[in-house]
This record gives sequence, structure tokens and C-alpha cells, in this order.
Amino acid sequence: MMQESVRPIPTAEESASAQGARRGFLFALGAYGLWGFLPLYMKAVAHIPAIEVVAHRVLWSVPIAGMLLLALGRTADIRAALRSPRMLAMAALTAAIITVNWGTYVWAIANDRTVETALGYYINPLVTVLLGAILLGEKLSRAQIVAICLAVAAVAVLTIDAGGLPWVSLLLAFSFAAYGYLRKTLPVGPSQGFFLEVLILCLPCLGYIVWLETTGQGHFFDSAGNVWLLLFAGPATAVPLILYAFGAKLLRFTTIGIMQYIAPTIVAAIGVFLFGETFGPAHAIAFGLIWIALALYTWSMFFGRRP
Repeated sequence: MMQESVRPIPTAEESASAQGARRGFLFALGAYGLWGFLPLYMKAVAHIPAIEVVAHRVLWSVPIAGMLLLALGRTADIRAALRSPRMLAMAALTAAIITVNWGTYVWAIANDRTVETALGYYINPLVTVLLGAILLGEKLSRAQIVAICLAVAAVAVLTIDAGGLPWVSLLLAFSFAAYGYLRKTLPVGPSQGFFLEVLILCLPCLGYIVWLETTGQGHFFDSAGNVWLLLFAGPATAVPLILYAFGAKLLRFTTIGIMQYIAPTIVAAIGVFLFGETFGPAHAIAFGLIWIALALYTWSMFFGRRP
């Protein structure tokens, strides 16, 4: 009689690691899913100027991020950061960059350029690799060089077709890549860093909102619908960022790298099939080039040589 192979019982450490990976996957999936469907919310507030929406995103994110820090017991990090001029200056810079990113995104969705935003976030990981090579001297693999060249070719196709650079895509890609690069230099955790950024931005945003309302230009008190829509800007901003922070901590870099394509894929589908935006031959060629580039980039993550 043949003996049945006995599967070794996983150790407590292996079981905990597997459970952590599953939790991390669900956190990251939730984050990218929420980011993917964010255009539906942005379309609902399209009647409100983009800068006003961004101001409310910042303002109503503060209590959510603050409550999370209290729950995690991480308030000491914030007190230390507030006593460090260098850290405050770095956080102010990253806050300014992410504000540009948010403003561009809100404006683009309101002006029927959702497909361009999806392209920007597809390009983003390739821009991040390029910045790493330029700013940090990281050596690019052949696959990464080809991927970046394909991304440049995709931008060239859209430029020729439209008669101008796809500036929405490029601004989103480069601003988010720059934010990610500088954010790594901020010596605090992701939740603390996010709270510090919105805390720095909240006073000017509050002042701007008060000025709008007192001069009759604001939309917060226009209707009960606007009140709830703008209050929801806080959770819509903070919750996916918080989920992503927890997911990234529990997952391998390569897993997060693969999952980051979920959001722009959903965004592109919403732009074409729900918002009825144009997706012509030039878009098909450009997106095809980007998808090939991302396949090469992903392959290089799994099989390329690690520094």
C-alpha cells in the first residue's frame, strides 16, 4: 500500500504571515477599488469648482485621520513632527504636490477627461522608475528601459493625435511620482504623514471655504445635497489612503505593484462606458503601448535582478 504524503503543518509564524498577507490583500483591494470608483463621486460634485472640492477634501479628512491616530496611539509622532522645522517643511512640500494632483484629478473628471486620468495613473509606475534612475542613480534593467520608451511612444501618439501634449496624464503621473519619492524622505509612518499633510493644509483651506461662503460664492450651504456631498469628500479621500497604508505594510512590493493597475482599469472603463468619453484609434494604440510597457515592467519586478 502506498503511503500518503503528509503535508507539513505550518508553524505559528507561517500561519500569521499568511493571515497578514490575506488581510493586506483585502486592504489593498479595498483601496484600489475605492480609487477606481472615485470618478463617480467626482462627477457628482462636477458642478462645484475643483479648488473648492479639494479644500473640502482636505478639511474633512483631518478628523478621520486624527481619529485613526488616536486609535493607533501614534499622536507622539505628530507632536515630535510639529517641533521639527525640517519635517514641517518637507510635509508642506508633499502636501503642496498632492494638492496639485488632487486638483488636476477633480478638474479632469468634471471636464470629461476621465480616460486621460486613467492613462496618467498607468504611466505613473514607469515615471517612478525613471525618477529613481535620474534622482537616485538606480540602474535600469533592459526591460524597464524598453517599458519607458514604449510609454514615451504612447505619449507621442496622443500628442500627434490631439495636437498637444496630454498634460492631464503627464501632470498626474509626474506629480504622484514626485509625491511618492518625497514622501519616502518624511521620517514618519503613512498615517502620521497623511495627518500632518492635511493638518498643514487645513487652515488655508478653512480660510478659503469661509471666504467663499461669506462672499456668496460657496456651494456648501446651497442645498442639503451639497452639504452631504462635500462632507463625503473627507471619507472619499482618507479611507482609501488609510487602507492602502495598511495593505502596503502587509504585502510584498511586487504584489502591490501588480494591484496598482486595478484602479486605472476601473477608471478607464467608467470613462468610456458610463461617461461616454471618446476612445478612438489613437487612444487604442497608446493604451496598447502602455499595457505592453506595464507587462514588461511587471516582469522586471518578478524576474529582474534586485539591488
